[in-house]
Order: sequence, then structure tokens, then C-alpha cells
Amino acid sequence: MCNRRTNPDNRGESMKRIPALLLSSVLLLEGLTGCGSQQETAVKNFTAPEQGEELVVIHVKDYGTIKIKVFSDLLPKACENFVTYAKDGYYDGLPFHRVIENFMIQGGDPKGDGTGGESIWGGKFDGGVDDSLIHVRGAVAYANSGGTDTDGSQFYIVTGGAVSMDTLKQYEEHGDGSYTKEQKELYTTIGGAPWLDGKYTVFGQVVDGLDVAITISEQETDSNNKPYTSIIMDSVTVEPYDGSELHWYASSATEHRRLRTMQRSTFRHLQVACGCKKERVRKPYQMQKERIKWINL
Repeated sequence: MCNRRTNPDNRGESMKRIPALLLSSVLLLEGLTGCGSQQETAVKNFTAPEQGEELVVIHVKDYGTIKIKVFSDLLPKACENFVTYAKDGYYDGLPFHRVIENFMIQGGDPKGDGTGGESIWGGKFDGGVDDSLIHVRGAVAYANSGGTDTDGSQFYIVTGGAVSMDTLKQYEEHGDGSYTKEQKELYTTIGGAPWLDGKYTVFGQVVDGLDVAITISEQETDSNNKPYTSIIMDSVTVEPYDGSELHWYASSATEHRRLRTMQRSTFRHLQVACGCKKERVRKPYQMQKERIKWINL
């Protein structure tokens, strides 16, 4: 298994921030009610927190701070588990034990190797799925071992960049998703991990500090995607939102760095395609299918 992978579908126009028009459409759609079909479900990942609302704040040693909004109104049990652990100090001192560049960072295991953790009720629990919360970049979800009924304490933050429309079509053709126009626009501009939708419990969204999560995902790892240098959550607390400016998206500096990495990866894939290197060429769809097992417990 390669320890550092990039999504060759990510495109150069990856955003510093979502266009104002797109954000307006997201917020407008939040007020609409569907008729029970996925096609009419508006994405709610980018619902802004209200002043005084509780945010989960992760202070990562040597990296910075990540602030997360949780959607207790949509998935109360999933959020209760995460927030309670944050308030109790359960995550303090734990590492991000698995990081995969341009995909996600995973933590929350008291054993630190991906095999531990349980819910606040003991054992596993079913955090559920809400169709309005998707695996767009910055989404926060529980790792599981085969279904949302095996959620525990481990969670991951999505850091993947933009996905091409062709790849989304491949997912749909292979029965791995069905995406609305809004979802396609978000995945092809902001990015994310669309092939995970419906399989994992998305319960939160990074509202500040996405640059920190992306930087963590870029660190050198061993063959099991464990960072060579430990990346520790010094503390995970719950703090009221003070109304300050939110930074939902990656900065231009982070995007430029990611694009340089992506260009090197693209060059390597071109070498493979022309026979300059003896490696098996994997299509984007195949690469994403391989990744899905990496966040299983």
C-alpha cells in the first residue's frame, strides 16, 4: 500500500474560498424542505453556527487549532458522543494515528493504532446518516468497521481536494453514489470524498482551521499511514462561538502547496502511462475504492 497518495482528479482552480454565489445558493437551499428524496435534500454542511453555539475545538501540538461545528439537530446521538468525550478530556493527548494526503486525517483512538475506542455508552453505537451532511472537504465523521452501527470514538476529517465530474459519473455508474446538482458543484469546486457518502456518519464540519488539517495530512508516514513524527491533540475542548469570522476553506498558500504536490503526482502518472515506469496504472475510481478501507477500524 502506497503511503502517500493524491487524487489525480483535483484541478488547478481549487478554491481559496467558495464563490459568494455558490454560498448564497447553499444557504438558500437550507430553507427548502424536500419531499423525502435524496435529489431534493439540500446540503447543510455549511450552515453557519450561531453566536454562543458550542464548537468543538482541537488544539494540535505544533500545528494549530481546528474548530468544528456539530449538527446536534440532525444527528443528536452522534454529536452527544463526540461532545461528551471532548468535555471529559477523553481525546486529550491522543494522536492523529492515520493521515493520508489529499484524503483525510484520523484520530480518537486511545490505543493510538486504529484498533481501540468505544462510545460513551460502552461498545459501539449507531450514529446514523443524514443525507444533508456529505463528505465535502472539512467534513467530520466517525470511522467504522463495516457500518454506522459500529461507530465508536474514532473520527476523521476530510481533506481531499476537488473531484472531476467524470469521476462522479463513474461513482454513479458503479452504484457508489447518486449526486444532486448542488453536491456535484461542491465536490468539483471545494472537494471532498464523495464515495464515502451514506457509508459513514458525518456529524460535523470544520469552520476554522482547515489549513491545519490539510497540513497534517501532508506529513510523511509509514506504510500503514502512521506519521513518522507523532501528531498529538494537546486538548479537545468545547467552547462557545464568539461570532468571529469563519474560515471554512483552505488558504491560497495551502492550495498552492497542494497543487505543486498534485503536479508532481500527475507527472508520475504520465510516466507510468507512457511506459517510463513499470507500475500498474489505476484509474481515479479504482484509487478511491482502495482508499475506502483505510478508514475502517
